[in-house]
Amino acid sequence: MYPIDPARTDLAEEFRNNPDGPYSPELALVVNRLRVMPMADRHILVCTQRGREWILAKMPSERGAALELFEDRVFSHYDEGIWEVFRMRWQTVTGRLLA
Repeated sequence: MYPIDPARTDLAEEFRNNPDGPYSPELALVVNRLRVMPMADRHILVCTQRGREWILAKMPSERGAALELFEDRVFSHYDEGIWEVFRMRWQTVTGRLLA
């Protein structure tokens, strides 16, 4: 599996500035790595009001179990929410929190 260098915060900043892509080849590797992490470690966005509100959630460790919703992490802009998902996954994989 592709290792992520936690010092490459330039790649995180690239994602933050353009979350929809296209991505540089290096960022594409990072994004793909973050997409294939174990389900129990995976944060996601759940749309609670179509096109207007999203909430941070965590996938369950067992299939069919309920999502863990973070009621205090609500976003009115999709890009802000997807940046938070990226940050949480980055922290899970690298052990370092992005600012």
